[in-house]
Amino acid sequence: MEHDNPPVAPSLEFTLRLARAQATLVRRLDQVLGGYHGISFGDFMLLHYLSRAPGGRLRRVDLAERQGLTASGVTRTLLPLEKIGLVERQQDPRDARVAYAAITPTGRELLDNAVVVAEQISRDLLRSCPPAQLSEMSTALGLIAGMNASNS
Repeated sequence: MEHDNPPVAPSLEFTLRLARAQATLVRRLDQVLGGYHGISFGDFMLLHYLSRAPGGRLRRVDLAERQGLTASGVTRTLLPLEKIGLVERQQDPRDARVAYAAITPTGRELLDNAVVVAEQISRDLLRSCPPAQLSEMSTALGLIAGMNASNS
């Protein structure tokens, strides 16, 4: 006996497709960035956010918010990057309770090279999407994530 599935609400359909697309993008970017530069896409995003921040540094809590991680998740992500010299810890001279994560010159150089690869993979994965539609989807995703231009 054939079972007719009820229609899926457009918002749920979008959410399911978004999750699948995100998994595909991350898997491909992890593979290529790992092969060329020895970093994951998560590492790449962390370096990207730090490089765009004033002074190349962010409080760990702000970095966690941008990446959608917990503070402890960001700390776990930062540790290997600190060990290989891509990121460093900085204390706030006015408040010892505040710690920053800062991109190092080595981290900036690696990021500059990795951006070229990430842009190529992104272009390849999104090649069939018209630019105007891509811009609209980017805006919609930013709204979902509560993002604005300063924390993208």
